[in-house]
Amino acid sequence: MKRTVLALGISLLLGFSPIVHSAVEHRQVPPLALSKVYNDSININDYWVSEKLDGARAYWNGKQLLSRSGVVFHAPDWFTQGLPEETLDGELWMGRGSFQSLMQVVRDKTPDESAWREVRYWVFDLPAALGPFSERQRTLHALLQSVQNPQLKIVRQQRVGSHAQLQHLLTEMVSAGAEGLILQREDREYSTGRHAGVLKLKTHVDDEAIVVDHLPGKGKYQGMLGALLVEDAQGRMFRLGSGLSDAQRRVPPERGSRVSYRYQGRTDKGLPRFARFLRLRPSGD
Repeated sequence: MKRTVLALGISLLLGFSPIVHSAVEHRQVPPLALSKVYNDSININDYWVSEKLDGARAYWNGKQLLSRSGVVFHAPDWFTQGLPEETLDGELWMGRGSFQSLMQVVRDKTPDESAWREVRYWVFDLPAALGPFSERQRTLHALLQSVQNPQLKIVRQQRVGSHAQLQHLLTEMVSAGAEGLILQREDREYSTGRHAGVLKLKTHVDDEAIVVDHLPGKGKYQGMLGALLVEDAQGRMFRLGSGLSDAQRRVPPERGSRVSYRYQGRTDKGLPRFARFLRLRPSGD
């Protein structure tokens, strides 16, 4: 264990970004770039814009598709046929509003061949390529141009001329069923972790938290779950009561599981205002 920690420390000092191995499940956690929340102080002309796909983040390491937490997606061999040895960053997606159906497909260790036919791998970045995002996009298109695989797609990037046009595009796409938009700064080099060069824009703000406890219900919820006590990444604890169905109140998400919630702004203490439960996040997502 000491040797592993020492080796990791040396790698970081030398500037490497090693793939972290989980001691429990021997997972390879991919070094992904993550998004921050959009704000209108940015120069919109510096960014490319694409639809935010509500699917399963998938990192192609040259041999396997990995989830954000390093779980292997057991896709059929034909699904990844022709994919390059270079790493790819993208999303497994079945279309707008199909998140739960997608999860049922991609979580199975024995792939359902017919169900996987409905899944597409939408690629939006080439992590190992040198240069800024715009240059990586050109390299990505050139690399995948010759790949004969109908399941493989490249996420369309576009420009907008103003923040007003961006909001109009958001309204238009959300009305059509999209989750939101992703903004990629044109000069951003690929780096691990949350980065101001990658921004997400939605009609609402959402986040994730870990279930700490189950709080009992009262009145019509007597004998059922009243609210989830959850903790966010900053260690702040709060309740999630709104948004839960009766079925979820009878069989609530387990303690230690990860859930998504939406909210409208934060209090002076940093707690989410009007927090509302969205859904349980699969363990491998």
